[in-house]
Amino acid sequence: MYILIPGRHHLLTDFQFKYLNGLVQRSLEGELDIQGKPMLPMPVTAIIFAVTSSNHLGTKRNPVPFYLRAMTIQEFSSYLDVPVFVYGIDDVGVIDNFAGYTLKTINHNSEGFHKLTPDNTIVICSTPVKDMYAEQGYRVLPAEWDVNTQQYTQVLPWDIVQMIVKADNWKKDKQILDLMHPAAFKVWNQYNVGEKVQRILKDPIIGADGDLTATRDYNAYVKQMDEIAALKYQETAPYIHTGRIGDIGCAAGSWIKTGSEDERLHECDFYGVEVSRHLFDICLQRKHNGDFTNPSVFFSQKNAVTSLVFDAGSMNTIHTSSLTHEIESYGSRADLLEFINNRYQELAPGGVWINRDVVGPDNKDEIILMWLNASDGENDTTDLDKLSTRALFTRFAQDFRHAEGFHLPYEWVTIQDETYCKLKMQDACEFLFTKDYKDNWLSEMHETFCFWNFADWQQALETAGFRVDKLSKPYRNEWIVKNRLEGKTKLFNTSLEEIPFPVSHMLLLARK
Repeated sequence: MYILIPGRHHLLTDFQFKYLNGLVQRSLEGELDIQGKPMLPMPVTAIIFAVTSSNHLGTKRNPVPFYLRAMTIQEFSSYLDVPVFVYGIDDVGVIDNFAGYTLKTINHNSEGFHKLTPDNTIVICSTPVKDMYAEQGYRVLPAEWDVNTQQYTQVLPWDIVQMIVKADNWKKDKQILDLMHPAAFKVWNQYNVGEKVQRILKDPIIGADGDLTATRDYNAYVKQMDEIAALKYQETAPYIHTGRIGDIGCAAGSWIKTGSEDERLHECDFYGVEVSRHLFDICLQRKHNGDFTNPSVFFSQKNAVTSLVFDAGSMNTIHTSSLTHEIESYGSRADLLEFINNRYQELAPGGVWINRDVVGPDNKDEIILMWLNASDGENDTTDLDKLSTRALFTRFAQDFRHAEGFHLPYEWVTIQDETYCKLKMQDACEFLFTKDYKDNWLSEMHETFCFWNFADWQQALETAGFRVDKLSKPYRNEWIVKNRLEGKTKLFNTSLEEIPFPVSHMLLLARK
């Protein structure tokens, strides 16, 4: 008889070993299933661990990579008297029959060697997943779950993970050491898993599945990144120092791909850092596909806000593009300042941080009048693509950072039979340079672009110790003006004198 144990298995407990060892030694005899019925004696021939979410790592829900989970299980298995098998089960989101998917995956990955059925398999599960297996006819043993009291009588593995996160020194915590199986402790200690898990689960920015936002359309996002990769690289290439080059927030690796084709950088090492699990997976797939002509391209999934992602003093060039505003948007001002300080620590003396991003206008607090075209689309539809510019602003004012508790202040005024929106220049710019990102509207509505002007950026960098190169500059994206603003909107001061559209982007060269 097989024993199947599905779960994420980030660590294994002392209770789990004693429970399994007892089942093996007693051949299951007398053990109560979730229906309260005792098992008849049946020798256990093998134990099968189904490690769910095996394709996830570095996220709050799955902080430990599959290979370390598998290593822990194999170390654990050396103490048992029966063979132990480990199969990874990819995450497929929420599906009604995840138990069936797990069983099919085991059958496929074992090439039919482990075809598990209710006749040859007993399932051990204490979570609500147990009901899925029971519905398919499997007898289920409850482990930590007491069928009489309908409550847990033992500490669950994930509870111990949470203890480790909160512990000042988890390796010497008596309660953790009593609960954690020595096999799990050995792997966690040897590979510094506890420290990594603490960083991930304490991260104030990243969501459960390792993303800044849950509303981003990654197909559209990656397509946009690829389309403008050449422009980004052309703008930043003259300032790259050869040696170790890091791209933080590398998205799908587009900038690195272009850089790896630059003959001048042929002997350089490229390091891409991406916090989003979806984008990190794309980077790895592209590397496997041979998309990078330079073999020295390495990717890692890390958060550059809460810690260093490169060794201190090791980098000759750090590149970021359209990233720093996301830190302010999804984190806090303190997070952004910590990010800046981390980059200073990582650069070697003489190194450069190239930061390309949006920027606020110099006169961000000035009250202005904004004319918006009301005849270039519909005014009474919910379809973003069909809205007039004026109606789109109304929708923007309703959605912009609503989840963060922000309410955009504005009023409509009529002067000489013409209607204008009266608001701060900063808020006008937030709309002007965001309004056309409709494919990811819900995601974009979280993001603020104009919180700092160029002088604010310069002051923050110099406070951190950087020297801002004189070639740094704010500028206006003329393509956006010509293709997205002209004919759709105009800006005026309160004397009704037309004023030019302000700067939209910046190139910052911060040298150590």
